[in-house]
Amino acid sequence: MKRALLSTALALFLAAPAMADTVVISGGTVALGDGSAPIPNGQVVITDGRVVAAGDIRMKLPAGTRVIDATGKWVTPGIVAGFSRLGLVDVDAVDQTNDTSSDGPFSAALDVATAINPNAAPVAINRAEGITRAVVAPSAGKSIFAGQGALIDTAADADPVTRARLFQYVELGEQGAGQAGGSRTAAHVLLRNALREAQQVAGGGGSSRADSGRSAGGAGSDPVIANPNESRSYEARRNQDVLLTRFDALALVPVVRGRQILAVHVERAADLRQVIALKREFPALRLVIVGADEGWTVASELAAANIPVIASALSDLPAQFENLAATQSNIGRMRAAGVRVAIGTVNDDESRMAFRARYYAGNLVGLTRVPRASGLSWGEALKAITSAPAEVLGLTDIGSLTPGKRGDVVIWNGDPLDNMSAAEMVMIDGVEQPLVTRQTRLRDRYRDLERGALPEAYRH
Repeated sequence: MKRALLSTALALFLAAPAMADTVVISGGTVALGDGSAPIPNGQVVITDGRVVAAGDIRMKLPAGTRVIDATGKWVTPGIVAGFSRLGLVDVDAVDQTNDTSSDGPFSAALDVATAINPNAAPVAINRAEGITRAVVAPSAGKSIFAGQGALIDTAADADPVTRARLFQYVELGEQGAGQAGGSRTAAHVLLRNALREAQQVAGGGGSSRADSGRSAGGAGSDPVIANPNESRSYEARRNQDVLLTRFDALALVPVVRGRQILAVHVERAADLRQVIALKREFPALRLVIVGADEGWTVASELAAANIPVIASALSDLPAQFENLAATQSNIGRMRAAGVRVAIGTVNDDESRMAFRARYYAGNLVGLTRVPRASGLSWGEALKAITSAPAEVLGLTDIGSLTPGKRGDVVIWNGDPLDNMSAAEMVMIDGVEQPLVTRQTRLRDRYRDLERGALPEAYRH
């Protein structure tokens, strides 16, 4: 199968115009990001910003091809931050730079894509650490509905949004209970009521157990806010006991129709079972669970319901009552049970430290050598921070070095799952990116000062 794919890729490459912008990375240990083992002395070919071929290949290159010698280095797809708030926060202590949540009149209608700041310092820091794409989620304000999250790239340009309105984000569990009036009961009722209000706005187009169950969209559908024309008889269709604003109800129409993912943050096993039951009640929902610290205890149920999980790989202590069963073996056990799992920095300094996902993936490899612990193989660990987050969210053109994917590539000076390794080159859509950050500039300014020299700011 792999040989057939490579043959097709080579044919496409050879048929490409001679003047196409082609980059070849040659001689390094190549990891595809699809769960397979790394390939020694491999090659990656990128043409016009897309991967053409990768692996144990050699080919005659057209004149003008840029060849990058990666001998002694590692080559991987760019890291995909499975859960973050990159670009929404610059300085924690300054409220004016924090756009993660809102206490205003809207909730589900909020769209984080409008607030992403590509010049925020954490974006450059994470780019220099090998993060090329990031799933960005809003934080809940006064409602369990936080709004709509996005996929961004970390390139040094003014257009970071790859996919806006990718998912709707909801807080349940302890935090959701607090925002819904003080109990989980209130949070679950609020969620179900909102979904039914959205069904009314859609004119019955959403699916519940009483409906047809047909979905109007699939994984490739654009999750956009409902067409305003659909609300022509809005008042006639809505009941009087409504809790959502018109915009919020319209924003949930793609969710109940299965066109937009509903990402639900929940940790406790009992809450996870409630989310699984939600899918039975509203069959069209495309659910993704975020967190799931106790997911291993209901792994077979999650697998049977085909609900993927974006989990934190370092949660191994009972920090709250809702994750008393937390263990670092959580991801390994869910994966062994057949659950599709990706790594994200959930409640883990996610506005700045999304790059920690790489370290956590390495920890999961180490767990395979601990008696009675459950971890991941090296290939599966890399997949958990590259193609797995993309697959969980229905994104088909990022996350691996298979032909046709975006040319997001990182060259490392060592094993990328080793904390001591660093990125030496980062490419996004085939374009080499700067690795300069505020920290590197400060380092370069002050590391060679002569004894007694004052910083520049003190000289005047």
